[in-house]
Amino acid sequence: MITAQAVELRIGARVLLEPTTFRIAAGDRIGLVGRNGAGKTTLTRTLSGETQPTGGHISRSGDIGYLPQDPSHGDLSQLALDRVLSARGLDEIVRAMRVTEGAMAAADDDVRETAMARYARLEARFTAAGGYAAESEAHRITSNLGLDDRVLGQPMGTLSGGQRRRVELARILFSGVDTLLLDEPTNHLDADSITWLRDYLKAYPGGFVVISHDADLLRATVNKVFHLDANRAQLDQYNLGWDAYLLQRETDEKRRRRERANAEKKAAVLLAQADKMRAKATKAVAAQNMARRAERMLSGLEEVRASDKVARLRFPDPSPCGRTPLTAEGLSKSYGSLEVFTDVDLAIDRGSKVVVLGLNGAGKTTLLRILGGIEASDTGEVKPGHGLKLGYYAQEHETLDLERTVVENLRTAAPDLTDTQVRSVLGSFLFSGDDADKPARVLSGGEKTRLALATLVVSSANVLLLDEPTNNLDPASREEILAALRSYKGAVVLVSHDEGAVAALDPERVLLLPDGDEDLWGPAYLDLIALA
Repeated sequence: MITAQAVELRIGARVLLEPTTFRIAAGDRIGLVGRNGAGKTTLTRTLSGETQPTGGHISRSGDIGYLPQDPSHGDLSQLALDRVLSARGLDEIVRAMRVTEGAMAAADDDVRETAMARYARLEARFTAAGGYAAESEAHRITSNLGLDDRVLGQPMGTLSGGQRRRVELARILFSGVDTLLLDEPTNHLDADSITWLRDYLKAYPGGFVVISHDADLLRATVNKVFHLDANRAQLDQYNLGWDAYLLQRETDEKRRRRERANAEKKAAVLLAQADKMRAKATKAVAAQNMARRAERMLSGLEEVRASDKVARLRFPDPSPCGRTPLTAEGLSKSYGSLEVFTDVDLAIDRGSKVVVLGLNGAGKTTLLRILGGIEASDTGEVKPGHGLKLGYYAQEHETLDLERTVVENLRTAAPDLTDTQVRSVLGSFLFSGDDADKPARVLSGGEKTRLALATLVVSSANVLLLDEPTNNLDPASREEILAALRSYKGAVVLVSHDEGAVAALDPERVLLLPDGDEDLWGPAYLDLIALA
């Protein structure tokens, strides 16, 4: 259980949440919603204990599992299965058992007998901690999240960003904690895994708070909704499921508009009458009373919900370039003995649109990193054509310097812009005032997405490499991205699980990984997007 008493949240001078009291108990399935930048991620980090509230107090009972949007992965040499098992402290025992198994095969009798005795002690500890049943449960969870034995046997550092995040989600679900705090848990999941996660959360016996822009997930799992209103810095609490919440919120808003319109009409009549009466000294006091009555009438009204601000996004007009600004020949990539893809050829013509499809772990992100010059291929080469100007959007936001401010990140991307121009661009992406001067590391996933997209807008790139650009975005911001994709005149190589993003791109070609097969785009490939 988590109890928040008069909790207040601020970042610099900006108020994210006025003092608010609420509780998360067993059986509470809460959907935390609000526009990007409202403070949802900051609130969940504070509830988890990673940060402290500006004011108020948070008390916690029982164990809490927190899945951040951008999880830090710790020891990248740790095997993926060990990372999952570490949630219950089983990883060290399993690792010791593996080492001891090797010693049991030793030729020396003393070494072998010592190892056998040690193995028996380790196995007893393993069994007492839940042992083989727990390991079987871990495999069931990881399998349902699309992590097979081959992936589980690899070091974390060799996995794709999507695979690492699914390992972290599996670890949290395996932990058996009392309360879950999940920030965009469906990112990087395929359709089957999302369906499984919905069923898992529906049956979860503890409490949870989930931040998600997946309306189907919220509809299927939550029985309460907390709406964080960025305009009022308030947390509106609804003891309702998702569909009932949407209906109630719209009904409340219509009532508030109606009440305000009626009150403003009556107040206008009173003020007009007061103005007429002020001309006569004998009626001055009565005029003042009428004016005060009009003010009280308006001040007692509930605020009408202001429309959420949305970043205005238009990808850059592409710089002039040759007919084929980017070519790749014979690309292959392996991590140790693990082969990711081999012999990939790709020619990106001026203004062409290509979508890259493949299952998680097929190398889609790796290919974009190689094309962007961030990672080297094992074989082959990437050849820049005449006038090539690349713009790369990374799903893990590694193109951002998290220790620099929002302003400094944009200045680095566009050193020729004046300070006024930089702040004007940032303002259109909803970074104004103090928000433009905060370090990128404190931004939410949606805010990092907006900043990374802002750097593309000022880049005048003629080839965009976009890796899951709609992740972490609220519906209104996602629509801005889709509109920008439709109108962009340059070339695009897109990796996405979002069918709407692919439809907006209207690709001419598809590249299938890991085999590197290329084909003309057709409707039949649309069914593969959610699975990829």
